[in-house]
Amino acid sequence: MLDKKIIIAIDGHSSCGKSTMAKQLAQKLGYIYIDSGAMYRVVTLVALRKGLIIKNKPNIPKVISELKNIKITFEWDEISGKNTTFLNGENVEEEIRQLEVSQNVSPISTIAKVRSEMVIQQRENGKNKGIVMDGRDIGTVVFPAAELKIFMTALPKIRAQRRFLELSEKGQTVEYDEILQNVESRDKIDSTRAVSPLKKADDALILDNSNLTRNEQLKWTVEKAEELISGK
Repeated sequence: MLDKKIIIAIDGHSSCGKSTMAKQLAQKLGYIYIDSGAMYRVVTLVALRKGLIIKNKPNIPKVISELKNIKITFEWDEISGKNTTFLNGENVEEEIRQLEVSQNVSPISTIAKVRSEMVIQQRENGKNKGIVMDGRDIGTVVFPAAELKIFMTALPKIRAQRRFLELSEKGQTVEYDEILQNVESRDKIDSTRAVSPLKKADDALILDNSNLTRNEQLKWTVEKAEELISGK
């Protein structure tokens, strides 16, 4: 619906709704959604399937050796109205959202070679602009020249509660305290890792959605995007 294309980078803490908003924004603007978080979850899933993670510690050389066999693609599912993640043609959208993957994705994402390989795929997808991408370092590392950068956050307890409800609604048996511990642990790991740590880009807009509904934050983000697209 809009002629000018821009790159929209959404970074922020885990479980604060980055992916949900990015998907909605992409759909609203008619843009392509690139789920960077899902890409690291796919690598984590492969590592778990092959027994390459023991007690939260990945076998780094073997994980790296698997990268050449991993092709990650995204498709929009018209029936469900959701973005779907594929691993070599296999729909793994539900599997990569399981708690076991969540508990192991941060160690995988700290591997420099994994990140560099994922960045190559991400940048390729952004050559023609017209994309929305979310993650931890999209505005600082992957697309530092993105026209619109947003840093999302929310209180840890609120993020854990949202995640608890999401998993419970899917029929999974989970404990709130375990999820809160996972959220806080991921915050620490993501913010202190040596490779591409989580941090706000200097020119990013902060969106604290602790007390916002999904519709309210989407409205705010669409307005910011349309201002840039229209050149106002």
